[in-house]
Amino acid sequence: MNDSNYILFFLGILGAFNGIILGIYLLFLTRKKSIPNYFLGCLLLALSIRIGKSVFVHFNPGLAKIYLQIGLSGCFLIGPMLYYFVKSTIEQPTQLPRKWKVQIGILLGIMLLGGILFPYASNSLLWNKYIIRGIYLVWLAYIIVSIIASKHLFAKLFNRKAAVRRSLKVPEKWLLTIVGANMVIALSFFLAAVLPHPCNIYFSGSLIFSFILYTVIIVLLKRKKPDEVLYPAQARNPIKKVNDDNTAAVLGKLEQVMAEQEMYKNPNLTLSELAKAVNISSHQLSQLLNDTVGKNFTSYINEYRINKACAMIAANHPFSLEAIGYEVGFNSKSTFYTSFRKLKATTPSLYKENLAKTGSL
Repeated sequence: MNDSNYILFFLGILGAFNGIILGIYLLFLTRKKSIPNYFLGCLLLALSIRIGKSVFVHFNPGLAKIYLQIGLSGCFLIGPMLYYFVKSTIEQPTQLPRKWKVQIGILLGIMLLGGILFPYASNSLLWNKYIIRGIYLVWLAYIIVSIIASKHLFAKLFNRKAAVRRSLKVPEKWLLTIVGANMVIALSFFLAAVLPHPCNIYFSGSLIFSFILYTVIIVLLKRKKPDEVLYPAQARNPIKKVNDDNTAAVLGKLEQVMAEQEMYKNPNLTLSELAKAVNISSHQLSQLLNDTVGKNFTSYINEYRINKACAMIAANHPFSLEAIGYEVGFNSKSTFYTSFRKLKATTPSLYKENLAKTGSL
């Protein structure tokens, strides 16, 4: 190779190498975990394997056929990983859906079983005539469904109104960048497959990948908050409300837990502890109390405690008023008296006196 070829080889293989490093980082080494980043990591690995194969074949046409098969196998996964990256970024699932697991398992099974039954080394004619075309068709099909899944974002991007274009959020721009980059890289390989060899643009896919990868890395490094891009799932994670059909059941369970387990007696009771007891999240319980009962957690617990204290006073319990306050979960006399006055507009002692006057004791 002459000097110019060495430079081209270096630029092409450097992108593939760094794509593998970045893919491994997203899969295993990130501080925060998110499903979109897992798929992005897999996408980068698949692309890097395919790009690496292209670079070596361009400069060494006699490369062992096992490496050709590995590169083409990676190419088979590019489209699916792109699609699941797009879907997971848009839908933000907290767990990998079972349907996705089955679909990915089928694709991996086809890739592994096909490679074992029909290795490239002994079936090169079959690969060149049918399998490689099939791989490119799979890639193309998944690019199309990825575009369809993100068509509402493309509609924003190409909208004539600047305000609509500016409404695109950072993770949405990131998604469109990934999809657009894959379209350009795929186009270079598709054209190389159909155009005459003198128009050799086969290697251009490798250079495009390197250019896009380093452009993205530079943009990320220059951003003050790269987490907005790398971890969109953590940026604004919508809180799931308790289903309206289940509201009554959850409230019933809440009353049951409070009555039977007497959790209100714990002066250090927390929202998360009570939520765990009724088997919902802290956010869901907080939202349920605000929307249905019209109280926050502290108000709900204190009112429950005051009602229990009033029941004990009405039953002429032998405890002193201060002791009753401690018994129902208040951690100080002053807190008990303040909460009592706020809810009953009187003091515990006056409340007891009024009960005695009316003969309710």
